[in-house]
Amino acid sequence: MNFSEKAGKLAPSITLAITAKAKQMKAEGKDIIGFGAGEPDFNTPPNIIAACKNALDEGKTKYLPASGLVELKDAVIAKFSRDNGLNYTREQVIISTGGKQCLANGLSALLNPGDEVLIAKPYWVSYPDLVHLADGIPVIVDTKEEDDYKYTRENLQAALTPRTKVIILNSPNNPTGTIYSKEELQSIADFCRDNDIFIISDEIYEPLIYGEEKHYSIAGLSEETYSRTLVINALSKAYAMTGWRLGYAAGPKDLIKIMSNIQSHTTSNSTSFVQYAAVEALSGDQSFIPEMNKEFKSRRDYMIERAEKVEGLKYIYPKGAFYLMVDIRNYLGKSYKGKVIENSLDFADSLLSDHQVALVPGSGFGLEGFVRLSYAISKESIGKGFDRIEEFLSQLS
Repeated sequence: MNFSEKAGKLAPSITLAITAKAKQMKAEGKDIIGFGAGEPDFNTPPNIIAACKNALDEGKTKYLPASGLVELKDAVIAKFSRDNGLNYTREQVIISTGGKQCLANGLSALLNPGDEVLIAKPYWVSYPDLVHLADGIPVIVDTKEEDDYKYTRENLQAALTPRTKVIILNSPNNPTGTIYSKEELQSIADFCRDNDIFIISDEIYEPLIYGEEKHYSIAGLSEETYSRTLVINALSKAYAMTGWRLGYAAGPKDLIKIMSNIQSHTTSNSTSFVQYAAVEALSGDQSFIPEMNKEFKSRRDYMIERAEKVEGLKYIYPKGAFYLMVDIRNYLGKSYKGKVIENSLDFADSLLSDHQVALVPGSGFGLEGFVRLSYAISKESIGKGFDRIEEFLSQLS
């Protein structure tokens, strides 16, 4: 059978693959330390769970409008106004099955075959493949350590071609944890205005910031930028609702209409009773977020403390999200049990197989020579994991 050439080019998510292997080993009775998944280990707040239960008890299990529950759209509109100073109407909002579907819908609505999409390296693993699925061409923008691995006017200009149509922006960033300042966002907005480029702003880690930095949505910089930006967010990280699969996006009305048409022919509405729970998440008690952030900051600081004690390890300092990108280039080329550790995948495979520590190779993010560790796990697990990492490194020669 001849399958789709486009689909055949897609690579499985390296993050999910590592997580699946770790879970399989754990099911076999092995004591796995999982630094892999981008998933808070906190349970969803009780008020959100209660809202979902109430929706089920009240029989709110039927079809909804494909683009989302009106009450939830209103909650999203209120959230954007409250947190970002952005004003949207119901026609400018779509509710989808996770932020990933918002991205897929948006790219499908925007791209024609051959259109190019700018993506900063390192990038979230799914960005390039989502562009491929929408018949676009991902153009990976080389970033530099001295620029905190961010877009600059110079690296954007170097990647620009007549086919450039869209740029994907992610702040706070997965995997680096870097955050764009208002001035940096303005530079990107000016570049997009000057070259008629549409902006997709992935703001899923918006509230997960641990220092004095502040999150700014690029859509709020000017009316002109607002009109060319699709803002994407979700409940998965901020409210520990990864399995609930609920994302939302806001942007130009004509774009949202096309995205809604696409969704009506693919998944239709996201799960009805989850949408009722999402109203409570966005509109109810928000005290869970700062409490979770306080714990994440403590874990981040502890992970950095442990990393700094390991000779030869360097890292990208994370200001947001919940990941630490660790530079392992000083260890590449060394041997482990007679096998040369040539790249980040070799490093991750050996560490998981023999020392039962799961982390994600940097190659999945376009940044070879690094590995990503999530600190969305307990301090005890972080400590135990670093004990094993140090033991592994001591065995390299």
